[in-house]
Amino acid sequence: EEYIVPGDRAGQRIDNFLMGHFKGVPRSRIYKALRKGEVRVNKSRVKPTYRLATGDCIRIPPLKTKEVSTGSVYISHKLRQTILDAIIFEDDDIMVLDKPAGLPVHGGSGVAIGLIEALRVVCNDRPYLELVHRLDKGTSGCLIVAKQRHVLRYLHELLLSRRMDKQYLALVKGHFPMALREIDEPLLKNDLQGNERMVRVTASGKKSVTHVKCLAHYDAMSLVLAKPITGRTHQIRVHLAYQGYPIVGDHKYGDDAFNRASGIKRLMLHSASICFPLRDEPGSFGV
Repeated sequence: EEYIVPGDRAGQRIDNFLMGHFKGVPRSRIYKALRKGEVRVNKSRVKPTYRLATGDCIRIPPLKTKEVSTGSVYISHKLRQTILDAIIFEDDDIMVLDKPAGLPVHGGSGVAIGLIEALRVVCNDRPYLELVHRLDKGTSGCLIVAKQRHVLRYLHELLLSRRMDKQYLALVKGHFPMALREIDEPLLKNDLQGNERMVRVTASGKKSVTHVKCLAHYDAMSLVLAKPITGRTHQIRVHLAYQGYPIVGDHKYGDDAFNRASGIKRLMLHSASICFPLRDEPGSFGV
């Protein structure tokens, strides 16, 4: 797997990044992978203390978590059918899935298998399947998987240069203003005990911008269209909550009492569309 470091990961030590990525793998195995050169940054070996820079290309080896380290990965009939039903587009270069809410994109942190591991088993006739980006476990919607290495690199370049247009639908508490609103509030990520990731608005955070337009008002809620201009962790969820309009069903940044009263069990955030330019070179990439 190859991973291009986004801006919100810059400055993080490579060992800490890997421990977050492989939450079910022992620390000793991660340090062994670094020591033996299984992990490469920009094709070179790095020490555990190396600090990531925006745009770094990390080669991540297929280290197995404790949960899936023995025997073959088992895919239930239900999960297999869920994966197949989620595929909404496929060509020679990419696969686009409508990720179900509640399904993590990859295994780790007590989860034996995620969408990408299941996809590789279900679609084992495709030799190369790599996540282009990620969605939170509770978020549903469009998720792009690259089927060729040069396509993955191209799409990561688009993400880094902000030429990939993502739009999300969210159901929020309260009546959001009908006029288009730009939320420009710096965000800082904190990793709390138990590897729980929390993000908050603070002046010392990184610049974060979200455009939000209200589509409809309901009795005590609003349907909004959110477009993240920057790509920070939990950006839409934190920005909307900070403005006083938390996403319904958000048990991390939302209103617990309102969530209980609504009866809605899932995070009401959906990746509605992803638009990006195609490459012009003949035969190189196209939908």
